[in-house]
Amino acid sequence: MPKQAKFAAVDGLHTFPRLLFHHAQVRPNAPAMREKHLGIWQTWSWLDVAERVRALACGLASLGFKRGDNLAIIGDNRPHLYMMMSAAQCLGGVPVPLYQDAVANEMLFVLQDAGIRFALVEDQEQVDKLLEIKDQVPSLEHIAYDDPRGMRHYNQPFLHDVHELMEMGRIHDRNHSDFLNEEVEKGHFDDVSVMLYTSGTTGKPKGVCQTHAAFIAAAQGGAQVDNLGADGDILSYLPMAWVGDHLFSFAQSLVCGFTINCPESGETVMTDLREIGPTNYFAPPRVFESLLTSVQIRMEDAGPIKQKMFHHFMAVAKRCGGSILDGKAVSTADRFQYWLGNLLIYGPLRNVLGMSRIKVAYTAGAAIGPELFSFYRSIGINLKQLYGQTETCAYVCLQPDGQVKADTVGAPAPGVEIKIADNGEVLVKGAMLLKEYYKRPDATAESINAEGYFMTGDAGFLDEDGHLKIIDRAKDVGKLSNGAMFAPNYIENKLKFFQFVKEAVCFGHDRDMVCAFINIDVGAAGNWAERRNIAYSGYTDLAGKQQVIEMIKTCIEEVNASLAHDSMVADSQIHRFLVLHKELDPDDDELTRTRKVRRNFIAEKYKVLIDALYEGKGNQYIETEVKFEDGRRGKVSADLKIVDVKTFPIAKKAA
Repeated sequence: MPKQAKFAAVDGLHTFPRLLFHHAQVRPNAPAMREKHLGIWQTWSWLDVAERVRALACGLASLGFKRGDNLAIIGDNRPHLYMMMSAAQCLGGVPVPLYQDAVANEMLFVLQDAGIRFALVEDQEQVDKLLEIKDQVPSLEHIAYDDPRGMRHYNQPFLHDVHELMEMGRIHDRNHSDFLNEEVEKGHFDDVSVMLYTSGTTGKPKGVCQTHAAFIAAAQGGAQVDNLGADGDILSYLPMAWVGDHLFSFAQSLVCGFTINCPESGETVMTDLREIGPTNYFAPPRVFESLLTSVQIRMEDAGPIKQKMFHHFMAVAKRCGGSILDGKAVSTADRFQYWLGNLLIYGPLRNVLGMSRIKVAYTAGAAIGPELFSFYRSIGINLKQLYGQTETCAYVCLQPDGQVKADTVGAPAPGVEIKIADNGEVLVKGAMLLKEYYKRPDATAESINAEGYFMTGDAGFLDEDGHLKIIDRAKDVGKLSNGAMFAPNYIENKLKFFQFVKEAVCFGHDRDMVCAFINIDVGAAGNWAERRNIAYSGYTDLAGKQQVIEMIKTCIEEVNASLAHDSMVADSQIHRFLVLHKELDPDDDELTRTRKVRRNFIAEKYKVLIDALYEGKGNQYIETEVKFEDGRRGKVSADLKIVDVKTFPIAKKAA
């Protein structure tokens, strides 16, 4: 019997295993996954992937994995980890990806809450984390690992090499040849296909149960809007536990049939990005901020002629690049200037960024500054914003070609209804909504209103074209003491457009003015300092340099000038700021693993600094405990300078 005969397509491709085996039949030799290993790209065809998924699923079954079981997946983006997701789904189980950079104690809650019996991890580091807490997770029975390096002397019977697991599965499949086909047939579109835990910004993380139907609908809608097909490539480097990666890497590749490419490591992502030249690209704003910062640093190190040429053509791009990308009318002179700029600047720049083949690039996960967004579109990268949450499969709004605006997140995606509540909260309804929060009927009931709309927690409004504009998290939008609206995230994103500002946290609710904490980007600010012969010994020392503080002050005053022309937030100009003595860090609970600011935690932890800002002090001493990557704890102290900033008169609208 031919090898591919086992993978006959089943009627109704409404689950991910059925989609996988369908691709193995209709495009058996097309590349499904690639991974860079030891500097060489390895490729698996759809037939290869289907065979390995079959082996993994049968291997799990031979260990006792059954329908309804939850399986933890922990590690960087690796083909076998993606395959194991499909393997669990084949058996009616639920993959539960965890953030690979979380420490053992952070994983403990999810492992206990989900009642994890089986886990597939990437390597020895992740095995060690699970062994550290295994006694506290009595349900955990088996741990499989992908990378055997360092595992030679681990002889616990519950540890399994993934290749040994596949061999067990192949034996099981030979002895029970109809078993897996029958299990896949039992799969229903309303079965839970994945459980993704929220970041826990305001409390304990919640397990979001999403069905096959929800993610397939989201993937199909996105493919329809942007004409995605089987000839595409995506670089899969964002955490597998993040809903964005699950939609754009896992779900859309199975719906469309394009190729997932896994980089060698986090350190080689930029190199691997240039080698693959993906057609589809997805990154949160912080990645686009980081890429722009690296470009700006390189240009500061360039010679005067290159700098002059760069700034000239970037002015051209700013003037007409977005219009050319959208197919709008542009003067012949500007079109010629842009063509020349594309030859000399934009094309080489896209190549350096690894975006020469990009058909569509998305950003989501947080608001992106309009200036940052416009920069990428102006150089010919079809960057679009999208909007969604874990509870909506990251799918609520999309920006169709020709209808891309820098200050909105797009129009409702196919099959999605949007309504704005009386208090300004965005409400959404559609096939992409969560089935439930795992073991939390109370939270499920609280999140969906009587009309079936999911309450996003975001404040926003629909503009005259029906595009959604997000102001901020509803809970974060406040008022200054004079009654003016205070939207901290909106201001923070303007600050983070500057390459020297890595993170910003603004305060002002119920206060008479806005004040800010600033985290400098040590790479950009360090490069700036070195070129001015300013010696420094580390982050804390650099952050305290008077020249650096003055440079940040200039950036903030530029933001204030911009805010003065925006009537909605003109009263929110920053009056005072300080540069924090340490970087905000997920390990210190100041940020979530998706690098969202934990505002309440920061406000409590740094209350002494906030008080100093509003009491008019010129400096404030602080000592802060920090946690190092190896688990050790230490303290960082500094006498922080507090600086007053120039504000601007509110611009009056023309009559």
